[in-house]
Amino acid sequence: MKSRNLIALLITAAFAFIILQAFTINPAAGEITLNKFGRADINNRTASRYLNKNVNSENEEVIFQESKNLESGSANIVTSVVANYRSFDTLGEITVLFLAAAGIGVILNLKKSGKKKFADRDSSLILNTGIKFLFPLLLLAGTYIFVYGHLSPGGGFQGGAVIATAFLLKMISDNKFEIKESNITLVESAAGILFVGLGLYGLVTRGAFLENFMATGTVGQLFSAGIIPLIYLAIAFKVGAELTNIVKNLIEA
Repeated sequence: MKSRNLIALLITAAFAFIILQAFTINPAAGEITLNKFGRADINNRTASRYLNKNVNSENEEVIFQESKNLESGSANIVTSVVANYRSFDTLGEITVLFLAAAGIGVILNLKKSGKKKFADRDSSLILNTGIKFLFPLLLLAGTYIFVYGHLSPGGGFQGGAVIATAFLLKMISDNKFEIKESNITLVESAAGILFVGLGLYGLVTRGAFLENFMATGTVGQLFSAGIIPLIYLAIAFKVGAELTNIVKNLIEA
């Protein structure tokens, strides 16, 4: 066992050393070269190009509220990566969450006639009143997080999780509150169709799945970043519906 740990440590250290070298991309020649340690060209790193919302052409300085028609158009660097340059991988993450939700439903094997509720009795006045105030605020917070995900920290996953939390608190505090599974399925399906539809339209019009086919506008403005806000809209509703469905199945098991 000690030898395995030692081998794993050495492999991890080797990979860490390689990663720390930082790869440099020459977009003109399409080459990737490994810099010598301590001699990396900072201005030509991939991370720098992500920050400048541009990896396929010359590296130009991005000025907030002024620069227009950038590749991603997102003011949030994380959004530029996960919802633009590697959005296909994000689709895979959503698929994993969908499979997890479906798997929980199959394992629990819920029976319509024998469902239970977590809140068998009425909750206390303080809890019930508190949730009534928190529920709309959480929905508003979740909406803000995914709507402004391309401008500030946040996004579809985070916004969807906050929305699902609102429904979780409502379910455990109010024994009369119930969400129809058909409604959850409808929202989840519509969000999934929207995401895949955006990807297929980009494939047909631009030759790449989930290619940004809309104008990216001016970085820092609400109506910018092309299809990224639409992607976050789809992700938020899909993640929110799937997490809510998971919680609902666990509570009613």
